[in-house]
Amino acid sequence: MHPSSLPSPYGIGDIGPQAQQWIEFLAETGTGLWQILPLGPTGYGDSPYQCFSAFAGNPYLISPEALLKNGLLHSDDIIEAPNLPAEQVDFGRVIPFKLGILERSFIRFKNNPSSQIQQEFEAFQAAQTHWLPDYALFMAIKETQKSHSWVEWPAPLRDRNKQALQDFRGAYAFAIERHTYFQFLFFQQWNELRAYANQNGVQILGDMPIFVAHDSADVWAKRELFYLDEIGQPTVVAGVPPDYFSPTGQRWGNPIYRWDVHQTQNFSWWIDRFTAIFSMVDIIRLDHFRGFAGYWEIPGDEETAINGRWVPAPGEALFQSVEAALGELPIVAEDLGEITPDVDDLREKFGFPGMKILVFAFDGDSENPFLPHNYTPNSVVYTGTHDNDTTLGWYQRADEKASDFARRYLARDGRDITWDLIRAAWGSVAVFALAPMQDLLSLDNTARMNFPSTLGGNWEWRMKPDALTKSLAVRLREQNQLYGRFAKN
Repeated sequence: MHPSSLPSPYGIGDIGPQAQQWIEFLAETGTGLWQILPLGPTGYGDSPYQCFSAFAGNPYLISPEALLKNGLLHSDDIIEAPNLPAEQVDFGRVIPFKLGILERSFIRFKNNPSSQIQQEFEAFQAAQTHWLPDYALFMAIKETQKSHSWVEWPAPLRDRNKQALQDFRGAYAFAIERHTYFQFLFFQQWNELRAYANQNGVQILGDMPIFVAHDSADVWAKRELFYLDEIGQPTVVAGVPPDYFSPTGQRWGNPIYRWDVHQTQNFSWWIDRFTAIFSMVDIIRLDHFRGFAGYWEIPGDEETAINGRWVPAPGEALFQSVEAALGELPIVAEDLGEITPDVDDLREKFGFPGMKILVFAFDGDSENPFLPHNYTPNSVVYTGTHDNDTTLGWYQRADEKASDFARRYLARDGRDITWDLIRAAWGSVAVFALAPMQDLLSLDNTARMNFPSTLGGNWEWRMKPDALTKSLAVRLREQNQLYGRFAKN
């Protein structure tokens, strides 16, 4: 469950008191893992997989209640919320509302900075010099350019002309510092929440997309690391080839890395990126892991993914460099989709567990690799993911052959199908077992988080304020105890 799905009075879940109550619920039930989506600042489409930075945090997740508690906001600064829904995120209305609150906090900070907060702010900036100045500058320029992509900016700003950037910094110092301050608030609150989770025996399983968004501070500031033309447009982009689910494949549009340049620089950008994410989470789910062995490269001017090609990637050299810098890497490899032997070899070489999805298990026969009796311990099982139907939604749409197989395999009648799959996952040999919160609540597809390759209506689901009942806690605690998955703090 992403923090945005938590209850809160401000239209979107955040990383304040309700997140701490969520941690307490997990601790009470002996649940030792909380998996989240990427935490970066989202843009058009609201997807956490298309962020303005691979290093920054999402300011919409900052808690006004925590700011009030820490004296960084006054109750007068919080105007009445514009009747925001409790069970979904209305991004169009919540974003200006939350940014208005944060803006007032920044003005209060500028007018009355305490010496302690000022010192903490300066220390934060000093520790984040490898990404924070570029990000804050990028976001401030974006504001003056009506949020247009950086390739549409005036050429001097687009191409990072030194004099143009210096002039902009002088003219818009207030806006640049405001975005820096928002990052300070986010990481102050996130670090406090993560420490609280760890103190309560809960590890946070984060999510790291393999690719970064084209319209991001990362690409704008490090153009040499990506295949771009003279004005910054990608010459090749990422995606996946046509398959059973999509006859034209998926054209994601993310720029492709110039792996030769990354290798020449000893993967320093990647080491910085892994370092940053491991400072925020305990374990990383590495999205689209197969792309580190070989990726589907699509010409930038193609409208679909049909006319692409497989290109090898230096995953082994990359992980060796990151491992040499950081030590053992607690990584879960998202190895779904078209997996070839080189992908399995790469994952096994570094000991990363792969993923098993139970709602994929019942199409076929007993050889299906997603059935629990075929697992190895070095795997992570999910009832489903944010990109799939909820378990109840899957069961309601499954054909009779698949649903009958599921009932016979699970030895259940299907009336409580979500918990039937939870029981099967928890009882497997997989090192970790996870379920989306929607499955713990037995919700149908009206609660689904994302429909891949669609725009609008995604990433909006929120948990009801009264969802964490005593009976739910007892039931989850029982599963953790029965199957030896009880986490002790």
